[in-house]
Amino acid sequence: MVLRMAPLPGAELVQRPLQLYRYLLRCCRQLPTKGIQEHYKHTVRQSFRVHSDEDNPERIQQIIKRAIEDADWIMNKLPFPLKKKRDPGTN
Repeated sequence: MVLRMAPLPGAELVQRPLQLYRYLLRCCRQLPTKGIQEHYKHTVRQSFRVHSDEDNPERIQQIIKRAIEDADWIMNKLPFPLKKKRDPGTN
């Protein structure tokens, strides 16, 4: 079994839909081009609209788990390196 890290730190803290939404949008900001970022932001928004009436706590947790796994898969399948945040102390 291969264990992979989540796309961004904090995935293990996501418990509620709003936390997931924010987490996924942060993941989108790590994607390499504006076009790809906008595509996945649109996908995240659409998914939240589709599931907005979900009230079963078990199902909500399943959706959260799957969304984080999907984000991980996308980030690991990119054919080019992700953008890195620049350290303000470096040139």
